[in-house]
Amino acid sequence: MVELGYTLSSEEHGPKTLVENARHAEEVGFDFVSISDHFHPWVSAQGESPFVWSTLGGIATTTDEIDVGVGVTCPTMRIHPVNVAHAVATVDEMLDDRFTFGVGTGENLNEHVTGQRWPEHDVRLEMLDEAMDVMRRLWTGETTSHHGEYYTVENARLYTVPDEQPTTIASAFGPQTAEWTAENADGLWCSGPKEEPIEAYEDAGGDGPTYTQLHGCYAETEKEAIDTVYEYWPNGSIPGELGQELPTPAHFEQAAQLVEKEDIAEAGTTTSPDPQAHIDSIQQAIDAGYDHVYVHQIGPEQELALEFYEEEVLPSFR
Repeated sequence: MVELGYTLSSEEHGPKTLVENARHAEEVGFDFVSISDHFHPWVSAQGESPFVWSTLGGIATTTDEIDVGVGVTCPTMRIHPVNVAHAVATVDEMLDDRFTFGVGTGENLNEHVTGQRWPEHDVRLEMLDEAMDVMRRLWTGETTSHHGEYYTVENARLYTVPDEQPTTIASAFGPQTAEWTAENADGLWCSGPKEEPIEAYEDAGGDGPTYTQLHGCYAETEKEAIDTVYEYWPNGSIPGELGQELPTPAHFEQAAQLVEKEDIAEAGTTTSPDPQAHIDSIQQAIDAGYDHVYVHQIGPEQELALEFYEEEVLPSFR
């Protein structure tokens, strides 16, 4: 059975708004919400970047049944994996069996802020592998020491831990990370209706849940939606690996000067006010093999979009 979710965009909304959006998403019938973990927004127009673990505490106390995921955290540079493990264990306890922890190798935009050198992808994947080992040992509630290549832990013990290991889903866009995900995580996290990551994940033996995020903007007219995306999410049309390599919102704004409004649709962003366009976008992801599909409403009009999905889109999948 496919589950449908809603994005809580930490780059675009403050913590109180994110908590309210989670409550509203549960009310209209979404199965889960996924909140982003960013230190910076992609571009300054987005305007926000609250601390995700504090926001999750508010979501835990405001919602009752909806599943909640972090999509995704990089537990390697900006925050030591000991502290990430501590945060995850507490949130997992607050949400009971409703929490999913998403991890990835990160973006320079968020991770460079402590002054560490931004390494190449292979090194970041090694760091993630070691960080996951540290966190899983801590989640047992046993005293843990670790002296590895990237991390040192001495006599650390988490006293507030869930009864079972938190469900951990890893982000992957290429075959190397998809294969690592199949061996080291409980499922796959992706963006867009890409078939290649799922194929690599399954070929490597992965059989867990598969998540993907779809970007879009619902507005009364397509022109209004495109204008909104162009203002608030031009980074979605920046090609290649720049999303992992650029260090500041100012750099993303410079790169976004190359983006034209005509590029918005080519990036796969749904901007039509026709419900069928949004239904087709979700169905395309389902057909690609994803069983957890969540939509990102770009821009400030969250209540309008949630009501639109409740009335015009979600019934097609129930």
